[in-house]
Amino acid sequence: MSDADIKNRRHIRARISLVASILLGLVFLISGSGKVIGYGEMPGQTMEFLGAAIPGFLFTPALASFIGNVFLPYIVPWIELCLGIFLILYIWPRFMAIIGLLLSIAFMTNNAWLMSQGMKHFQSCECFGIWEEIFGSLTPLQSMYIDIGLFILAMVIIFIYRNGFFASPAWVYKLQRKKKDSTDS
Repeated sequence: MSDADIKNRRHIRARISLVASILLGLVFLISGSGKVIGYGEMPGQTMEFLGAAIPGFLFTPALASFIGNVFLPYIVPWIELCLGIFLILYIWPRFMAIIGLLLSIAFMTNNAWLMSQGMKHFQSCECFGIWEEIFGSLTPLQSMYIDIGLFILAMVIIFIYRNGFFASPAWVYKLQRKKKDSTDS
């Protein structure tokens, strides 16, 4: 294989992982911002799912209170929002994709449970916060399709991204160099 072929393959891999990172980041940015703007909203079906999935001796009232009153309505939306921003900016894409992969698995599990309870019982997933009030809500099945897409995009980034685990794009290093040069002068 010639050097030109190797360079061309690297260029293609870089473009594929960049597009995957932007698409994955946009979904998390939209989802997280919709939940952050709707500050403190939390879908009740998620608590029902956790109550059914976590054994009773582990799902104590204190844990349920923390998950329902702090973790899901406040922490998860900010994680999604920050994850989306980092992915769009292409900062640590492989590491961010792993976090996105874990979130998509959690969302798929939740949506699978929602669908198993019957489509009439849970008619919407409430995945995008206030944006669902404006643009319409998704069914758990539609949300599952999005989650599968998120999973695939995260896997593409993890396996296609050519740089190291905590590598950032060149523009980040240039900013660091400029900052260092300005403080040295």
